Amino acid sequence: MNELLIDLDVHAKASLYEQIYTSVRRDIMGGRLSCGERLPSARLLAASLQVSRSTVDAAYAQLVSEGYIQAKRGSGYYVCDVTGLYDFAQGLACEEHSARQPQSVPREDKKAAGGMYNFLPGQIDAQGFAYNAWRKCAKEALLDLEAGQQLLQLGHPQGEYALRRAVCAYLYRARGVRCEPEQMIVGAGNEYLLLLLGQILGAQRTVAMESPTYLQAYHTFCRIGYTVEAVPMDADGMLPGEIPDTDVSLAYVMPSHQFPLGTVMPLRRRLELLAWAEAQPQRYIIEDDHDSEFRYKGRQIPSLQGITKLDRVIYLGTFSNSIMPSARVSYLVLPLPLLHRYQQTCAFYASTVSRMQQMTVCRFLEQGYFERHLNKMRGIYKGKHDLLLQLLKGKRWVRRIYGGNAGLHIAAELCCALTEQEVAARARALGMCVQGMSECYIAGRRKPDEMPVLLLGFGNLTEKQMREGVDILERCVEA
Repeated sequence: MNELLIDLDVHAKASLYEQIYTSVRRDIMGGRLSCGERLPSARLLAASLQVSRSTVDAAYAQLVSEGYIQAKRGSGYYVCDVTGLYDFAQGLACEEHSARQPQSVPREDKKAAGGMYNFLPGQIDAQGFAYNAWRKCAKEALLDLEAGQQLLQLGHPQGEYALRRAVCAYLYRARGVRCEPEQMIVGAGNEYLLLLLGQILGAQRTVAMESPTYLQAYHTFCRIGYTVEAVPMDADGMLPGEIPDTDVSLAYVMPSHQFPLGTVMPLRRRLELLAWAEAQPQRYIIEDDHDSEFRYKGRQIPSLQGITKLDRVIYLGTFSNSIMPSARVSYLVLPLPLLHRYQQTCAFYASTVSRMQQMTVCRFLEQGYFERHLNKMRGIYKGKHDLLLQLLKGKRWVRRIYGGNAGLHIAAELCCALTEQEVAARARALGMCVQGMSECYIAGRRKPDEMPVLLLGFGNLTEKQMREGVDILERCVEA
């Protein structure tokens, strides 16, 4: 056990407990405190720093909740393995990178589903949200906009520059995405940004998509007037060799966590897909990185956008899962050729996200609340994910589980004589909402004799609800 060297400033804006928390967290992320190392007891540290015991207890509690340290009963506090935790403090140093402007850059019913057991995907834990931090950021954003007489004015069409800069810093640190704020467009949801992208790229395009896939993207492409080609996939994701040698010029993929199967595309397959895009001019890959923040095992594979030297990847991201769905803050990173085309054809569109909402998210990022929130929620979701897997494994009616170790849902292939629709109907009669995999297939692509597969979201479920929900499923398939 080493003594902690912490310099407290009673005149600082941050409270004493925040200063202790920040200092210990910095030492852990910097490697000065190693995994498994024991920390001084709260009593000893309080005496050393000449602060109250409750101040140190509050700092340690925050560190425990975010996964930096763990408490062992009767033994003390120990440093955790922080390999998978986010630390954007260093990443924000790349604001210099973000602020630098290179010469090449010019200036259904399911939604309202109730019931006691909502296993639909896309649900987040409402109890764990950082309400106080969000309230503080919203208040500061309001006061700043009022002071600058900007509250009632339209903002920049691409989104507020401060937010785009903060998101660029986050993406560079967390996902390896290399972009400038000028390349980013902030919009109200991924579907809006795909509609905008359709106008940038122009009509009469053909896009390759995996099947099953995220059908809202599929329907959006269809409404744009694009032709969609369903491409087979294996355990590694889309098969580039199966993309038709016709006029396909776009490939829409979710390499970090494919919806709905949860496939994580390995680096070898990513390079094959990039080679396909680079083989012909005007080919682009749309990389939908919708929930890469929540991975529970191993390190993240860098984004497609971050590993290519050519401007052939259009990066699409959102804060819907990582912060809240109602925020409706998504972002699109355009390659430079498409950025010039956007400025020529679509730059007159006003931003679809209010300045107030944008600046609240901006402060949430800049002040470190997003980092703390992610680390806390990652721990919460991992516990729920592991419990649901534990409840399903060993059940004779569960044939296979897809998508473990990432995201907010898993897919369970059932071994029973019922169809997905029959299982879902029986579950609904018992107060449980579930979605079948067949709802995610492009029309005509699912074989009628395939075993039923259910998508089981766990984001907003309690342990009791998960246990009772699995019991309900067992009654449905074995009745």
